Amino acid sequence: MKLYKLIWICSLSLFSVQVFAYGSSSSAKSCVAPRFDQFVPVEKTEVAPHSKFSFQTSPDTDIKSLKVSIKEQPVEVFIDSHGQNHTVSGIVPANFKSTYVRITISASGLNGCQASGGWLLKISP
Repeated sequence: MKLYKLIWICSLSLFSVQVFAYGSSSSAKSCVAPRFDQFVPVEKTEVAPHSKFSFQTSPDTDIKSLKVSIKEQPVEVFIDSHGQNHTVSGIVPANFKSTYVRITISASGLNGCQASGGWLLKISP
């Protein structure tokens, strides 16, 4: 009986060593996507045509990949990098009047992860 228990214990210990040989999921490189926040003006605010807007991106944003559009129309933006954050600003095109528009943002992270975001504004006549 003792020999049977010894064989059983040895086989279990060999199996447990093989399980730990594969590592954990935390050992894989994780994807850190860029974040967008501090939208100005705040969402669903009514603004005049040709108004300024701005937002901030997280430090892990690849600024060269940043794209901003309004109703699928690319918008020229200006980027002010200070510290680790980036402040992005632009102007709502004057041809949008009496409508709702979504400012759409897309960018890649420094590690290649993709992110998108944006917010809705009401444009006055």
